[in-house]
Amino acid sequence: MYRTHSNGELRLTSVGQEVTLAGWVQKSRDKGFMMWVDLRDRYGITQLIFDEERTPKEMMEKAKTLGREFVIQVKGEVIERVSKNKNIETGEVEILVKELTVLNKSITPPFTIEDETDGGDELRMKYRYLDIRRNPVKDNLIFRHKVAIEVRKYLSDKGFIEVETPVLIKSTPEGARDFVVPSRMNEGQFYALPQSPQTFKQLLMVGGMDKYFQIVKCFRDEDLRADRQPEFTQIDCEMAFVEQEDILNRFEGLTRHLLKEINNVDVAEFPRMTYDEAMKKYGNDKPDIRFGMEFGELNEVAQHKEFGIFNNAELVVGIAVPGGNNYTRKEIDKLITWIKRPQVGALGMVYSRCNDDGSFKSSVDKFYDQEDLAKWAEVTGAQKGDLVCVLSGNADKVRAQLSALRMELAERLGLRKPNEFAPLWVVDFPLLEWDEETERYHAMHHPFTSPKPEDMAMLDTNPGKVRANAYDLVLNGNEIGGGSIRIHDKATQALMFDHLGFTPEEAKEQFGFLMNAFEYGAPPHGGLAFGLDRLVAILGGQETIRDFIAFPKNNSGRDVMIDAPSNIDKTQLKELNLKLDL
Repeated sequence: MYRTHSNGELRLTSVGQEVTLAGWVQKSRDKGFMMWVDLRDRYGITQLIFDEERTPKEMMEKAKTLGREFVIQVKGEVIERVSKNKNIETGEVEILVKELTVLNKSITPPFTIEDETDGGDELRMKYRYLDIRRNPVKDNLIFRHKVAIEVRKYLSDKGFIEVETPVLIKSTPEGARDFVVPSRMNEGQFYALPQSPQTFKQLLMVGGMDKYFQIVKCFRDEDLRADRQPEFTQIDCEMAFVEQEDILNRFEGLTRHLLKEINNVDVAEFPRMTYDEAMKKYGNDKPDIRFGMEFGELNEVAQHKEFGIFNNAELVVGIAVPGGNNYTRKEIDKLITWIKRPQVGALGMVYSRCNDDGSFKSSVDKFYDQEDLAKWAEVTGAQKGDLVCVLSGNADKVRAQLSALRMELAERLGLRKPNEFAPLWVVDFPLLEWDEETERYHAMHHPFTSPKPEDMAMLDTNPGKVRANAYDLVLNGNEIGGGSIRIHDKATQALMFDHLGFTPEEAKEQFGFLMNAFEYGAPPHGGLAFGLDRLVAILGGQETIRDFIAFPKNNSGRDVMIDAPSNIDKTQLKELNLKLDL
C-alpha cells in the first residue's frame, strides 16, 4: 500500500510505530548534516527527518534533490520531535525516514502552495488543480461537502426522495437565455440545458412523488457579475398537498438544521416581511436586517420649503448613519462621489449632522431651520452623533441608490458581521412586472407561479396589482432561496399564459406537455429552490461563491484552465449541420 496513515494523523501515542506515508513536498530545510521535509496531503503536514548519523548516504543525497510539490512515499519510524510545533496537529512527532521513493517529480509551481499565496486570481484559476492543494480552497470544498451531506440527511429524514431530472430539455422563452445544444440526429433542432428543473418537478408531483428534492446543476446564459456563474447548483425541492405555510415551516427547519450543524448557531425566529414593506424600509427585496439604518420617508417634512430639488422629487428619503457625525467634510465628499458612480447613479446627496449638544448642521441650512432638521432626525431615527444622509428623485431609482449606500456604509462600519445570521422571509411579491422594452408583462418569478387566491379577480382588470403566492428566503442580505405555490389547473395556467402574451398556439407548443398533465389530476403543490453556492458561501462567512466551487468560470464566463468555450472541429460542425462564418 502507498500509505498506512495520513499526514494529519500521527501523535505522540504513535511514537515507535513503523509507518508509510505519501504526499507532496511542502518545503524542505537543509542544514547539511541534517534535513527536514514537510510532507503534505489533504489531512495535514508531517515533518520528515534525514540526518547523516541515521540515514544512509545515498538516501541523504536523494533527499537533497527533492523540490516543492514532488510526490513521494516514505517509510520510517515515528519519533518525538525535539523542537515541537504547536501550530500543526502533528507538531509533536516526526518520521525518521528509512526508505524514500519519488513517485513523481514536479516543475516549479507558478505560485506558492501556501495559505497566503503570491498568485493572483486569474493565475490561480488557470492552475486550479494546484490552487486546490492550498488549505483555504481545500477547506472550502470540504465545507461545501458537509453542507450538502446535511441537506440530504435532513430532507431524507423528512420523507423527501431525491430524483434526477433530465439535463437535455426543451428551450422555453421565459427567464434568462438558454444554453442550447444542437442535436446531430435531429437536423436543425436543439436541446437546451435547464435553467431549473421547474416543469419536471411539477410533473413529479402529478406523478405522486409528493416530496421531491435534488441537488442539481442549472445553467443560464446571462450577463455575468462577480458573484454569478453560468452554471450553478440548486437544492431543488417540491411538495404536494401543501400551502405556503407548510413550505415556509419545512424550509425554516432545514435552514435551522444547517445553521446548528454547520455553524453551531441557534436561530430563534424567521421574521416575515412583505415585498412592499421591504422596498419601503430597505430599498430592495433582500434586505440585510443584522443592522438598522431603515429608510425614513421625508416628503412631508422636507417639501414645504423653497428647496426645488426636494419639491420636484417623487420621493425624498434618508437614513441615519450611526456615529456618522464624526465624518470630516472630506470623508462626506468622498461618500457623495461614491454614490455618483455610474453603478449607483445618484445625482448628489444632502446631509445633516446631529451634534452632541442637540443642534443640527446641514448642507442645506439656507432652506431648513433647526426645527425642520429635528424632524428629519425623528423620521430617520437619528440620535446625537449620527449623520442623516438624504437622497431624492424617482421613487424606484432613489430607493435602489439609498439601498446601495446603506450596504456600503454598513460594510465600512463593520456592521455586516459574518458570524451573525439573520434570516428573513419576504412574501407577497408582485405576480407580474411590466417590461417597457417589450411592452408586455413578464412573470416576476416564472409563469407557473400561482396568484394569491384573493387577487385572482384583478388579473383581468388590474394585473400589475396582483400578488404572487411566492416567497424568498433571505439570509444576511442575500437571497438564498425562492419559491412559490404553483398553478395546478389547466384553466388558470392558460389564463396566466394569456396575460404573459402567449397565444393559445404558442402556449400549447411550449408547455402543452404540462397543460396535458394538469388534466390527469394534478394535486395542489409548491416548492422552493436554494442556491447551494451562495448558501455555502454565507454559512462559510463569505459572499463570493467562486471560492466554494471546485472549477469556477471567471467573470467573462471562461474556464481559463481548460480554455473553454472554444472552437470545435469542422467535422463536428458538419455532423451537426451547423455553418459558422469564421
